Amino acid sequence: MQDAAQGGMLASLFPLLILFAIFYFLVIRPQQKQAKQHKEMVASLKKGDKIVTTGGLIAEVLKPEEDFIKVKLNDDTIVKLVPDYVARKIEDEA
Repeated sequence: MQDAAQGGMLASLFPLLILFAIFYFLVIRPQQKQAKQHKEMVASLKKGDKIVTTGGLIAEVLKPEEDFIKVKLNDDTIVKLVPDYVARKIEDEA
């Protein structure tokens, strides 16, 4: 009788386990992979790289530091940017 109860409990948990596995592979894992790629991209920034911020500004990296990145927006404007707000790096087309 106890084996039947354990079997019923396992059968009722099986759909939840399948749902969690699907959720993991469709949502959690790709998000972790994207976060890892962003972290690697930000860590590889160096002086002279062109970036696009999440606000849509195009800037040139002057000095990447640990807590922020010093960027030049134009000839007169130099600002500090939090690395989380770097959307992407613009690759040279040459």
